[in-house]
Amino acid sequence: MTVPGGSSGPSLRERKKAQTRRAIQEHALRLFSAKGYEATTVQEIAAAAGVSHMTFFRYFPTKEDVILTDDYDRLIVEQLAARPADEPIVDKIRGALKAGLQRVYAADREALLARTRLILRTPALRARLWEQQAATERLIARALAAGSGQEEDNLRLRVAVAACLAAVTTAVLVWAENEGADELPALIDQALSALRQELSGTDG
Repeated sequence: MTVPGGSSGPSLRERKKAQTRRAIQEHALRLFSAKGYEATTVQEIAAAAGVSHMTFFRYFPTKEDVILTDDYDRLIVEQLAARPADEPIVDKIRGALKAGLQRVYAADREALLARTRLILRTPALRARLWEQQAATERLIARALAAGSGQEEDNLRLRVAVAACLAAVTTAVLVWAENEGADELPALIDQALSALRQELSGTDG
């Protein structure tokens, strides 16, 4: 993922790369909807997006990645860095996950819904989702450890990250199962609030 640097924002090259990545994803979603995930080839996606199949693989290592890749991990790390240093770990994780996903949702609600619905009905994508979630857990634990002086394999830290991330993932899947009938930010807030209540034994 491209991380904009400096106060001037992303360069022209970075913007063009982001546009190409977005175009590939948009054409992939359209083809998956029309033909089905398994029946659609990388060559077809690349041709529809007007790029070579080698260019496709520069942006997405596998066909699964064209659905599973977004800016969520980068946004989480940014949000964690912006949280107060003395904030309790669970509150810090909760706030970063919620803010990060709200930004992905606000950027393109319909694409997020289409991607999640496709994941729900495609076994290969569901399997990769859990692999990706494990990688995100490690990323968050590493970021938290760097900011707190703890070891990233600290059990309490890893459990807190895994629990919060599972709550958010469950909210996203429920949202997609219900065809996006509810507002995702509200579902995420409900899921994280429920988790906090269970962890603390309080109503909040």
